[in-house]
Amino acid sequence: MTLAEAPNNTNSTNPFLILNYEPALESLGDDYYDEVAAAEFPLHTLRWRNDALLPLLGLDAKAVTDEDFITAFGKFEGRKPLLALRYHGYQFGEYNPFLGDGRGFLYGQVRGVDGELYDFGTKGSGRTPYSRGGDGMLTLKGGVREVLAAEMLHAMGVRTSRCLSMVETGLSLWRGDEPSPTRSSVMVRLSQSHIRFGTFERLHYFRRPDLTKKLLDHVIEQYYQHLDSEQDKYALFYAELVQRVAELVAQWMAAGFCHAVLNTDNMSITGESFDYGPYAFIPNYDPYFTAAYFDYYRRYSYIHQPEICKWNLEALQEALKAVIPQTDMEAGLASFDEYYLAEYRSLMLKKLGFEQLSQPQADELLKATIEFLKHYPVSYHHFFADMATTFSSKWRDDASSILRDSEIGQSLGTSELFLNWSGIYHRILSDLTPEEIEKVAQTLARHNPKTMILRPVIESIWEPIVQEDNWQPFYELIQQIQSGN
Repeated sequence: MTLAEAPNNTNSTNPFLILNYEPALESLGDDYYDEVAAAEFPLHTLRWRNDALLPLLGLDAKAVTDEDFITAFGKFEGRKPLLALRYHGYQFGEYNPFLGDGRGFLYGQVRGVDGELYDFGTKGSGRTPYSRGGDGMLTLKGGVREVLAAEMLHAMGVRTSRCLSMVETGLSLWRGDEPSPTRSSVMVRLSQSHIRFGTFERLHYFRRPDLTKKLLDHVIEQYYQHLDSEQDKYALFYAELVQRVAELVAQWMAAGFCHAVLNTDNMSITGESFDYGPYAFIPNYDPYFTAAYFDYYRRYSYIHQPEICKWNLEALQEALKAVIPQTDMEAGLASFDEYYLAEYRSLMLKKLGFEQLSQPQADELLKATIEFLKHYPVSYHHFFADMATTFSSKWRDDASSILRDSEIGQSLGTSELFLNWSGIYHRILSDLTPEEIEKVAQTLARHNPKTMILRPVIESIWEPIVQEDNWQPFYELIQQIQSGN
């Protein structure tokens, strides 16, 4: 539904204000947050409402008006307290004790129809005690980029937060990385939790093992309920967090996604992906592609993401050792590589059309695929999308027909690495039945979206917004992403 089509009945009671909010984090006490007030804005224009999320909240999109979104998530009427969460973090490997929610707050926590607890967290809602001299605002382009990132990753099967709404707020902002003055927005993110690795690191910094245990008990009770009655629940929690993070970073890698700022304050204790700033999807398979212009030493480059996430988990051990024995955490972390490789292999095989292969076949095919993509200027995403759109049962019988109808195949069909890759792919296909060949076609289509938000695509939808205030290309792109077209 585009905003122009959205219902506009402002007479009904605002459904967001009568949700059954749970004071889950608030009940732990103010050692973990500060109560804050939202900024007042001169303008409130709803630019994005994620109707796809409303059923999870038990809401019917037709019964929720644009004004309901604006009142709740632009004017912030009817909700108190608003909580700026306290945390520290390792930023580019250096510990920073001066962090915390600097331009956002926890708006509220609600139980979804699935029984899980979810956070409404803002971004761009004004100054807090942790703004460190900043204005506490979010640029409109930053909001647009985060909406796109979350929807794209969700469509690709990545465990991610999503944006519930984005309201343009009428302020002019000055930024060093955008043409300024630039427009402002406030965004609301729906995620499982805004508790971060850095939340625990702050408690360790202040030598509060009592608060660490209290928070860890809360995390297990709310987000790892299946472990709550286990005798060794703390060690099991850490081991499962390791698995969740390893699988998450494997999902990023298969999706060709570079987060760009993998500081420990951007790592969720639930193993969920969130907080998308200078991210980028890789245009081609460049292992050292780096999304953030300020990442001078490529610490968070594409290929380094698995080892950085593992490093962050290891750093977290220092904060958790007040509750969890060090040996138990070391044993849990030892499985990171195994979890990562298993998930990455599975996801990449699906992108190539196979639900499963023998390990020798899988290893040979994946090695050949990466070698080909690494050494030729082929679009990472177009390569797999072209496989999905041009796949034919003829590939089983004739290796030379593989990607023949694709621009990639036509331009690189005689290269040695391409011929090696296509030969391996043909050999695997030749062992399959016609029914299995059809399943390959279906798997390729299911795991390789036609639409991809590379940087030029984002700029192409941003330009009409800047020049003409034309949001239609943005809505059309979101619709393509959500529908898989």
